[in-house]
Amino acid sequence: MTDVQSNSDASNTGVNTAAGGSAPAAPPTEHSDVQPAMRTVLDAAAVGRALTRIAHEILERTQGADDAVLLGIPTRGAHLAARLGAQIAAVEGRKLPVGTLDVTMYRDDLRLKPARALGRTEIPPGGIDGKLVILVDDVLFSGRTIRAALDALGDLGRPRAVQLAVLVDRGHRELPIRADYVGKNLPTAQRETVHVRIAESDAGVEAVLLGVKTAKGVAK
Repeated sequence: MTDVQSNSDASNTGVNTAAGGSAPAAPPTEHSDVQPAMRTVLDAAAVGRALTRIAHEILERTQGADDAVLLGIPTRGAHLAARLGAQIAAVEGRKLPVGTLDVTMYRDDLRLKPARALGRTEIPPGGIDGKLVILVDDVLFSGRTIRAALDALGDLGRPRAVQLAVLVDRGHRELPIRADYVGKNLPTAQRETVHVRIAESDAGVEAVLLGVKTAKGVAK
């Protein structure tokens, strides 16, 4: 569901202010921590288009996703999985099983970082044995969040196959992990950060933003 720069891998669950891009900076709002120095890579409309494309790619590559189960990695990956499920249902006329997979206790950096709040793992009633499980996360970065997700899956059942869908792939993999479905391939430098905002968890703000880490490790 990260790897990823938000909750997942940073987490999702991820820029290039130094690149001199012409995209306008995202204005700060009273509901977000978006700083003026951040640059918008995807706005709300672009995020929606990316998810629509991923949904159609899933249907095409799985020939209708008959035995597929979507598992989102909290927090933002869970919301993205729910949206993908709704879009696939709108096309196919049937609901796809959607759940969540918390990977907190399977991370390999538990000893190195402060205690994390546990998310929720909710497996659909039909389970995952023999199914095609599609993990969903917001940002794919080092690959360590997805490694943790695979370990978590192993304790829950034995899927027929596992695929990965991410909104943003920012590169810099540390493990041999690749996404099957990507909304946006975003080349970044290590000092850059990717921030994903999803309306359901970010007070209505929706965008993918790029920033740069300061000497204290805080994005600006």
